[in-house]
Amino acid sequence: MDAARRAMCQADPFNPLISSSMQASGILVISHFFNLILKPLGQPGPVAQVLAGVVLGPSLLSRIAQVKDFFIQTSSADYYEVFSLIFCVLFMFLIGLEMDVSYMRRNLKKATTIAYGGIIICSIFAVALSFFIIESVNVTSHSFALTNFIMIVLSNTGAPVVVRLAAELKFATAEVGRLAISASLICEISCILWFSVFLIFVSKHMVGRGFLFLFATVALVVINKYLVVWCNKRNQNQKYVTNAEVLLFLFLVVGLAFLIEASGYNSTISTFVVGLMFPKQGKSTRTLMRKLTYAVHIFILPVYFGYIGFQFNVAYLASARNVIVVALVMFLSTGGKIIGTLMACRYLNIPTSEGVVLAFLLNLKGHPELLLIGKLPHQLLSSWHAQDIYSLVATVTVLNTVISGPAAAFVLRKEERYFAHKHTSLELYEPESELRILACVYGSRHISAKIGLIWALSGSFTTPVTAYLTHLVELPKQRTKKNLMYHELQDGDQFSDEEEYGGNDVIEINDAVDTFSADTKFLLHQVKIVSAFAAMYEDVCNAVEDLRISIIFLTFHKHQRLDGKLETGKPGIRTTNQKVLRHAQCSVGLFVDRGQTGFQLPSPDHVQNVATLFFGGPDDREALACSRRIAAHPFVHVTLIRFLQAPPEGEEVKGDFDGKSHRSDEVLMEIPDPELESETDNACIHDFYNRYVASGKVGYEEMEVGDGKETVEVLKEIGGMYSLFIVGKGGRPNLPMTSDMSDWEECPELGNVGDLLASAEINLNASVLVIQQYRHSPSEPRD
Repeated sequence: MDAARRAMCQADPFNPLISSSMQASGILVISHFFNLILKPLGQPGPVAQVLAGVVLGPSLLSRIAQVKDFFIQTSSADYYEVFSLIFCVLFMFLIGLEMDVSYMRRNLKKATTIAYGGIIICSIFAVALSFFIIESVNVTSHSFALTNFIMIVLSNTGAPVVVRLAAELKFATAEVGRLAISASLICEISCILWFSVFLIFVSKHMVGRGFLFLFATVALVVINKYLVVWCNKRNQNQKYVTNAEVLLFLFLVVGLAFLIEASGYNSTISTFVVGLMFPKQGKSTRTLMRKLTYAVHIFILPVYFGYIGFQFNVAYLASARNVIVVALVMFLSTGGKIIGTLMACRYLNIPTSEGVVLAFLLNLKGHPELLLIGKLPHQLLSSWHAQDIYSLVATVTVLNTVISGPAAAFVLRKEERYFAHKHTSLELYEPESELRILACVYGSRHISAKIGLIWALSGSFTTPVTAYLTHLVELPKQRTKKNLMYHELQDGDQFSDEEEYGGNDVIEINDAVDTFSADTKFLLHQVKIVSAFAAMYEDVCNAVEDLRISIIFLTFHKHQRLDGKLETGKPGIRTTNQKVLRHAQCSVGLFVDRGQTGFQLPSPDHVQNVATLFFGGPDDREALACSRRIAAHPFVHVTLIRFLQAPPEGEEVKGDFDGKSHRSDEVLMEIPDPELESETDNACIHDFYNRYVASGKVGYEEMEVGDGKETVEVLKEIGGMYSLFIVGKGGRPNLPMTSDMSDWEECPELGNVGDLLASAEINLNASVLVIQQYRHSPSEPRD
């Protein structure tokens, strides 16, 4: 890379390095100021950071002679270019690490169609625009090459900007956000490949270099796999790998990027692929993601976006000709993305409001466009008036970010109900749709059964499941560990204070997750929440909304002792569970773990027998919806046990389910009238019977009971036949068969049936999952 060579060969590199560092510091301070002003207005962070660069750059502060002499030295630009390249490399590597590969695979056709819809229309507009630009800047040679370059600039999307914008606006986990991120990556990768092919045609010697960096990328992917295994084994009893090992991984990635850049190609694709192919399990990945996430989001990205704004010079717009060119480029770029994206969305039957958001997001530009100019051969740049082209691209990049970012934020705020979290229960959605789970554990004793429950819900292995395992750690009132000097810390302890909490539980949980992931190839995301019990429920509920969770699985406050009895744990756990049950914006499952004798990880050697108890009501229907997910697992046998009210003596049984096949479309909609609740229950049972019982996937039994005592006797009889009981919390009509089941209710959060199953009254050895369905308010959106 020419900039790196020039920066390393300065006679006095100290002063430019200081000015570069001061510029980064100034961008951080000014961007924080803008963020304080713009965030209440709903504007994302990248907009504030780009504006900070504009303020610090030649448009405002650097117009002052003293400021300009300090920040814009002869060699400072080389340092800025090297730093921005390193920042871009680290961010693209992190995007690859965090990429949801399964979603990309499932929606590859949809994302590709949206990306190429914008590329095709923008390319057509760029051909027409190129004639005007060629005349405007008096290009006399290589006009075809300039046309290609303009097509690439108009068609490209800055994936780093889209990723950060989606995270700032908190819709990165929504369907539109995930689709925008996937489409932006496809668009940027396609444009860079296009540019690489273009370079090969311009310079024939680039062919060999292309194969060289392709080989180097594949080699680094293979090396990383072996390095990860070695590092994980070397740090078996540690939470994370050492800082030296983290630097080794980053050195290899940055070194590959510099090798590719020195060859004349763009390194974005390679660094993204290296991150994408990096092993997703183990301590190495966990450490890299923790350290990179903090550094990238807090320091690297603000400076990266600020440097984009720093290159904007308002003096370029002093000429009427330049204003017309910029306006025309902006109009065609935005119009091309909107037309192409909306056409693709119409073809894919995506709503127009979602298509508008996608169009504005895919219109965002980034720093890669400016880096591509530096890769062009000198003979092209000299014939194109390179400074005019560079200023044009820089101006369009900044204006696109400043205009398209707030436009996307405005549409999201205006259509907030449409983009809100809607998949908040299981009953109304098909079992083939994606299931998003948040499983909470308070310690290592809970991890085995929770992982088993998540694995059971993965169903047939083809059903998309996104699972988050959240370790809830109590924040002590006073830290017991004394503050240590930096040199006194052990290697790997330089994280925030939050990382010190959890003790050995963290290591045991991480090891259990790593073992599970290695055996099943199932990606389980890990989250840790450190908070006082009084406020812990707020963090859990916020995570539900941010991650768009459909159901939470909480851990019961009692745990099983060695003798099989349940022992009460910390009272704060119970309080947190009760608050989450009241406030969570999704369905909640409260899991009573009897890990020694109850539910375990389903496997060929440990086939699990699960019983779903159905009395009626919305919570029992939600439990039935959860059971149909579990029923698809090959190593879980599910039996639906329906309790029916026995008629008084002398009367005939008037059953409402004859076991015959019914049409699946009988489940129509929720019936709000309580008097018709039983009809909804019957329709739900009929649909379940047609889909699962009739095909032999699920067993079915009916139990007639007269009162609560008979129900208790039935539960005692079947208690030893199953490893897990699934039942709704309540919400049932006032039925005699569930009343007076016990003399007193110890845990109301379990409901009367769940409380009985968790008590010592029937001496049950099975685990219990009590589910509460989330009730939508009339003002909330429903599908």
